[in-house]
Amino acid sequence: MASNVEIGPVRIFDTTLRDGEQSPRTSFSYDEKRRIAATLDDMNTHVIEAGFPVNSDAEFEAVSDIAAATDTTVCGLARVVDGDIDAAIDAGVEMVHVFVSTSDVQLEDSMHATREEAKERAVDAVEHVKDAGVECMFSPMDATRTDPDYLIDIVEAVSDAGTDWINIPDTCGVGMPTSFGETVKAVVEATDARVDVHTHDDFGMAAANAIMGFENGAHQAQVSVNGIGERAGNAAYEEVVMAVESVYGVDTGIDTTQITKLARIVEDASDIPVPANKPVTGRNAFAHESGIHAAGVIENADTFETGVMTPEMVGAEREFVLGKHTGTHSVRKHMVEAGFDPTDSEVRHVTKRVKEYGAGKRQVTAGDVERFAEEANVDRTEEEVRI
Repeated sequence: MASNVEIGPVRIFDTTLRDGEQSPRTSFSYDEKRRIAATLDDMNTHVIEAGFPVNSDAEFEAVSDIAAATDTTVCGLARVVDGDIDAAIDAGVEMVHVFVSTSDVQLEDSMHATREEAKERAVDAVEHVKDAGVECMFSPMDATRTDPDYLIDIVEAVSDAGTDWINIPDTCGVGMPTSFGETVKAVVEATDARVDVHTHDDFGMAAANAIMGFENGAHQAQVSVNGIGERAGNAAYEEVVMAVESVYGVDTGIDTTQITKLARIVEDASDIPVPANKPVTGRNAFAHESGIHAAGVIENADTFETGVMTPEMVGAEREFVLGKHTGTHSVRKHMVEAGFDPTDSEVRHVTKRVKEYGAGKRQVTAGDVERFAEEANVDRTEEEVRI
């Protein structure tokens, strides 16, 4: 464990199928939603927010079928409107997530309601869900831009109405870790309900804010696979889970060895490419080209990797990339794996060829190394010759 701050227990609420699908130009098919949900379920994700049931007949069917087919808790989203709540309940979800705007800008220019009207609707919605015997989560939307006194006022009101969860959404991604942590702490102190956080990545703070939520008493964080979602997206499932598991030493109960597989499934379905430098699941996350780094990692992976997270933990593989920055250790490794028995001078010669080839912005493959070795008349190992 690399952190001296204790957190936990920790729960993960996945919103890939709801907020994730709200990514611009993204739409999941029925089969894609079912496959993503099945994988999340198999990984022991604590909650799957399957969608917004009132949105369409197709959405209702997908949410309903996911709720019926999965063992984990399935959640449906609803505005503080009776029709929305009834649709979620009729879909058979175990949790209904109701939300209302609480910031003045959204109240005035989106909801066209007063603070008192929003609070009354929130209380009525929570009571509606609880009267149906379903677990309830309430979100004061745009909490981080909401007047702090009013935020606590509405939190206390829905807590008295019986909500099981209070979600604190950083809807527009403006929360910074310290201030967001203070907001979470204030809400935790104001309610007996369990607290959840939903953080957006407009300033690259989503994962950090989710973790700060845990450090300040939140029980659960809402995340999406590959961080997809509105605008710049949400806290990434893989980043939050692995930070909690590896840095804080908390066992989430999630099968992390399926994380890379899950990332690829969502990448294909969303048509949003995973950046090469994406933490945990990017193709460079466990790749090394620099000679100094590769030499260190070949000797001991902890030298230039985190020391608390390995590729095997997330179902990935370590890669030694060949190119302009490659050193002799990496080239020797590739040559030996290709069946050669090189001398030190031969390794240096092939390394020079690799560097020159890579400097031309060309990808250097294992086949190129083999070709360079053959051109240099490097001997094969006895075993390779016999084969």
